[in-house]
Amino acid sequence: MNKKVVYLTGFMGSGKSTIGPIVANTLGWEFYDLDIIIETKAGIKIKEIFNVYGESYFRNLEREALIEIAGNHKIIVALGGGTIADEENLKIMKETGLSFYLKLSAASAYRRLKYKRDRPVLLSDLGENYSKTELLDKINVLYEKRKIFYEQADFIIETDNMPVGKTVDRIVKIINNEIE
Repeated sequence: MNKKVVYLTGFMGSGKSTIGPIVANTLGWEFYDLDIIIETKAGIKIKEIFNVYGESYFRNLEREALIEIAGNHKIIVALGGGTIADEENLKIMKETGLSFYLKLSAASAYRRLKYKRDRPVLLSDLGENYSKTELLDKINVLYEKRKIFYEQADFIIETDNMPVGKTVDRIVKIINNEIE
């Protein structure tokens, strides 16, 4: 395999940050979470980056971090939910690695995200007291906007009602087949 980076993409709550370290450990590779890289470089949490500097500033930091990490070898990278929804980022990913779309339904995303308060793209315009319907609507709108990008991943892995271990096994098997 001449592609040396494995990117995990998908909507918020799809399991990228949970599954990524397990896949990396199974393969003996390193794991990186793009959001953590951005927070470390910026010295503040992503929510604060959004609040203070805005989304476009964050997306520039995100692209810089992606370019930096794309030069590595034998790594698993959990991308932010919106990283792939940018043509330049998608091009970088296609040129440097394999991508896996961890696909889940809007209903599952809602169940996994309903108590999270650290998702600025999702929550920024909802305020503190939002209804289930408002959050589900926001998830659906954002998901529909990003779906065309997610579906360009090299592999699509359904994660609804799929145990983490089975998802990891499927990804590891595909990576091993692609390397040979």
